[in-house]
Formats: sequence, C-alpha cells, structure tokens
Amino acid sequence: MSARGIAFFDIDGTLVRSMSSSSFLAERLGHQHELDAAEEHYASGKATNEEVSVIDAAGWRGIQARTVAEWLVDLPLIAGVDAVVAWCIERDVEPVLASLAWQPVSEAIAKRHGFTVNGGPRVHVVGTVYDGTVAEHFDEYDKRDRALELAAKRGVSTDQCCAIGDSRSDIPLFDTLPASLALNAGLAARAAATAAADTDDLRDVLPWLAAWERTLP
Repeated sequence: MSARGIAFFDIDGTLVRSMSSSSFLAERLGHQHELDAAEEHYASGKATNEEVSVIDAAGWRGIQARTVAEWLVDLPLIAGVDAVVAWCIERDVEPVLASLAWQPVSEAIAKRHGFTVNGGPRVHVVGTVYDGTVAEHFDEYDKRDRALELAAKRGVSTDQCCAIGDSRSDIPLFDTLPASLALNAGLAARAAATAAADTDDLRDVLPWLAAWERTLP
C-alpha cells in the first residue's frame, strides 16, 4: 500500500546547519578551502553543480569508502530530526531525502534516522577506494525529476507531496509541488516557497507539516 503522502527534505543547509556535508568531509580530506569557495560560487550562480562536484571529487582520490562512512557518523544535524521522521511515519507520510549531497551522505543520514534515500551525485569507486572522479552528476533538476519519479513509483500524486529546503537547489522542486517550506533559507528559496521558517530545531516545522497533512486524502 502506498503512503498517503511524501515529504522531501533537503540535506545541506536544512538538515545539516553548521556547514555543508561536503565541507564537513572536505575538512577531513584536506581541501575544505577550495571546496567552500566553489560552493559559494554555486550559491551565487557563478558555477554549476557539475563544476563543484568535479572539484570536490578530486579531493576524495585514494580514500577508502569505509573511512568516509566512519566520518559521517559524526556529521552534525539540526535538532529534532528523529521526532520529525517519527511524526511522518506515524501518519503514513514517507520522509525522503532530496539533495545534491553525495550519496554516501544521504545513505548515512537515512541509516541513522529512517529517511528514504533518493538519488544524489556519486564519486567513482574502484574496489573499495574512491578514485577522485565523478561517477554520476546530479543537479537541481535531477533532484526535482528523481523526486517526481519516486512519487509516481509510489502511486502518490504531486498534490500529496511537500518539500522542505533552503537554497537554489530546491527551487525547481518547490516550483513543482503545491506545498514547500523554505527553512533557514536564502531570499531566492523563500520567494519560491509557499511558506518560510527560521529555527534551530526541526520540530518547529511540525505545525506546518500538520497543516499540509490535513489536506491529504
């Protein structure tokens, strides 16, 4: 039986507040300064996500996949994630990650907190070691399209979906869905969303989610 609805959650800037997940990993990989500059260019529209991914992936060369997985155990998330996931599951709303974060990041957060993973870019792995190249690019339009594909696969209409995010990468999905929340967001995302909120605790989005959930069949 399909879910009553799907709630899509962005990762960087939304679930991960203090820095991007890529910056968190780049600090350990040794190329944080270069990556942060590239991400600033993406945020301002001066670089594509593809260009940022190539720069970031190069820093992964020679690193064991298990090492990255171990680092991600310590990735700091916004407070209240488990409570919001539990709220969704209790109401037959599927909590899904919709993000441009690397797939190991999505997989780690999903494993820790009970989200569904749904796409993202990948660094190429040879055996058990990252080789520093991008195996799969994934931009804001892929993020939107993968979300819609999942909804169709679940038999859930777009009218039964909502999205929570904070940045440029969320706008195509926001533009497609009837309900969207710009959380701790920049001006462009706020303008595209149907509502906005600022908080350091994800539980504060529950009233908005509850109002959306009441519209579901």
